[in-house]
Amino acid sequence: SLRGLGGPVNTFAGESFIDELAEIAGQDPLAYRLSMIVDPRGRAVVETVARMADWSRRWSPGAGRGLGLAYDRHRDRAGYCAAVAEVEVEAEVKLVKLWCCADAGLIVNPDGARNQIEGGMIMAASWVLKEQVRLDGAGIATTTWDDYPILRFSEVPPVEIELINTKDPRPFGIGELSQGPAMGAISNAVAHALGTRVRELPFTREKIAQALLA
Repeated sequence: SLRGLGGPVNTFAGESFIDELAEIAGQDPLAYRLSMIVDPRGRAVVETVARMADWSRRWSPGAGRGLGLAYDRHRDRAGYCAAVAEVEVEAEVKLVKLWCCADAGLIVNPDGARNQIEGGMIMAASWVLKEQVRLDGAGIATTTWDDYPILRFSEVPPVEIELINTKDPRPFGIGELSQGPAMGAISNAVAHALGTRVRELPFTREKIAQALLA
C-alpha cells in the first residue's frame, strides 16, 4: 500500500516547485526556504540537516552530481522533517547518501524512531526511482514481482538521521513523517545533477533521457 496517502506526492510536487522558484529568484534553495519559514522548530530541522550534509559544498548544476533539500511539517500540525539527498546521475540515478533531521517532540524509543524514519526514506526512494503499476487495454498489466521493480538492497544508500527536541513534553509522532521530504529531496538532487527537471515518477532511464532531450 502507498503509505501516507496523498501527502508524500504532494510534498514531492510542492518541494520541487520551491526549488524552481529559488532558481528563478537566483537564490540558493536552502536560503530561499529559510527566508519563508517562520516557525523556529521548522527552521531548526532545515538548518540541522543542511549542516549534516555539508550543504556549502554543493557544486554547479548539471555536473552529474546533485544535492537536494526538502522540508515538510506533517499535515501542518505534526512532526517537522527535513531531508537532503546526494545523487549521481548518468543513464540512471544512483543514491549516494540520504540525511534527515526530525523534530517529533517527545521520543520514547529513539532507536525505534530512527528505524521508522529510515524505513520511510528507503520506501520513498523506491517510489521515486523504481515503483509503478502499468496499465494496458485489458487493465492492470503489472501482476507479478517481475513486473514491479523495487529498490534492491544493493541500491540502498547510507542513511544518517538526527532527532531533536526529543524531551519536549508533547509527542507529535513519527509515522509517515519522512516519505514526502525524502521524495522531494531526491527530486531536487536529480534536477541539480542534470540541470533540468524530471517531472514524472518514477525517474527511469527513459524519463531521464526525455528530460535531457527536451
